[in-house]
Amino acid sequence: MKYEFSEKSWQHSSPSGWYFVALPKEMSKEIRSILKFQEEGWGRLKAVAKIGKSEWKTAIWFDTKINTYLLPLKAEIRKKENISAEKEIDVTIWL
Repeated sequence: MKYEFSEKSWQHSSPSGWYFVALPKEMSKEIRSILKFQEEGWGRLKAVAKIGKSEWKTAIWFDTKINTYLLPLKAEIRKKENISAEKEIDVTIWL
């Protein structure tokens, strides 16, 4: 299944916190209704993500506090694609 969206990246508030992009809530609701049975621990779903020219194997995690999936953004990808906090990015994921 292929999903495409644009959202702002954000950094977790802890020191040296991870960067994430939250999937749109309606998209997350659809994904969870179809694929929840495939979730591993902590609501993890394996995925392939693409931002710009960078494509990598990863996972999305369901965050029950904000009721959506989160895609973590590795430092390597952030450097290659010049991603900073609050930057609007175009994301494609395959589940």
